[in-house]
Amino acid sequence: MSVDTLSPVKSSPTPKPAVAEAPARTEVQALFDQYVVPLANRGLTLVRGKGSYAWDDQGRKYLDLGGGVAVNSLGHAHPAIRDTLARQADVLIHSCNLYYNEWQGRLAQRIVGLTGPGKVFFCNSGAEANEGLIKLARKFGHETGRYEIITTLNSFHGRTMATLSATGQDKIKHGFEPLVPGFVHVPFNDLAAIEAAITPKTVAVQIEGIQGEGGVFVASPEYLLGLRELTRKHNLLLLWDAVQCGYFRTGRWQSYQRILDGVPGGEDFAPDAIAMAKSLGGGFPMGAVWIREPYQNVFTPGSHGTTYGGSPLACSVALAILDVVEREKLAQNIEARGEQLKQGLQALVGTRGIKEIRGYGGLVGMVTEDEPASVVAKLTQAGLILIPAANKTVRFLPPLNVTAEEIGEALRIVESALA
Repeated sequence: MSVDTLSPVKSSPTPKPAVAEAPARTEVQALFDQYVVPLANRGLTLVRGKGSYAWDDQGRKYLDLGGGVAVNSLGHAHPAIRDTLARQADVLIHSCNLYYNEWQGRLAQRIVGLTGPGKVFFCNSGAEANEGLIKLARKFGHETGRYEIITTLNSFHGRTMATLSATGQDKIKHGFEPLVPGFVHVPFNDLAAIEAAITPKTVAVQIEGIQGEGGVFVASPEYLLGLRELTRKHNLLLLWDAVQCGYFRTGRWQSYQRILDGVPGGEDFAPDAIAMAKSLGGGFPMGAVWIREPYQNVFTPGSHGTTYGGSPLACSVALAILDVVEREKLAQNIEARGEQLKQGLQALVGTRGIKEIRGYGGLVGMVTEDEPASVVAKLTQAGLILIPAANKTVRFLPPLNVTAEEIGEALRIVESALA
């Protein structure tokens, strides 16, 4: 008999209960933990992108229909943007607004051609563009002592103190009181509420055509036409926040053109000033304010300004994006892809916790029974990047050049991941 068979039998150790351990923080996450102000609940660590797709630091591929919150109008790493950045950086990056630069003039010309007679002020973000609207209204009403601006509940206009005060969501104002005075909030899509709020101090009404952050609520045609009539009657400026819903996202240059398409009188509708940003630079930070002809010279030298706004680099990128949008007919594309997406999602309403579908083109909201953050997390795990919004809404914000195949892939992921 061998020695082994004579050895005493060893008893198996008592198994220990499983302990769930948090995954180790990566080096990038540790850097953020130590050095970056914690203003967001971050998820993925994205390392590269191409077209409608992005990859994380683990090599996983995602279909990105969040678009950096409606910013990536041509998706990731588009050659027109890449090549323009490289070429312009070799010529002139920045010159400041004490001098002329050709690219700013050309871009302003294109924006005026798309919008209507007027002039353009360039800045660096959506908040700055909306700040421009607010300052325009204040300057316009100064001599008559008018300064109050009516905005709507559930709106979002930015994070500066003035745009925060203009925003109609209490949750994002908490802790920043006292707010900037001069803003009155009324329900969205309620013309009577606007009229009732007008006082001798009122100078303007500021709205979004589609409340993006608020949950993708769309202004009605009757509301817009009535609002234009009302503001003209009382000599008020109609200020339009198109930071998220503009730039062809609905299939038209501006969302009011989509909302009023085919509506009698809609062809004559125009706000007095429009704030733009996000998709305008396709990922390069920039904003703009178009000001209608009668008010285009309210701002005079020294009354407003910016250091970086309208730089040669920013404007050359924006011009290149406009060229691609027009050449490849991307407005028509995103309108068609948006209808494809809405029809596919509409077929799922009543199942998978999906309650309602709202929006147009590349700004579509899916209302869910569960909190949007948890729905977004599930879809991210399944390979689809979307963006949460208020009112239990998840946003689809695809690039303008998204394909039918990519929309089909997104619908399949939603159907399977939320089953």
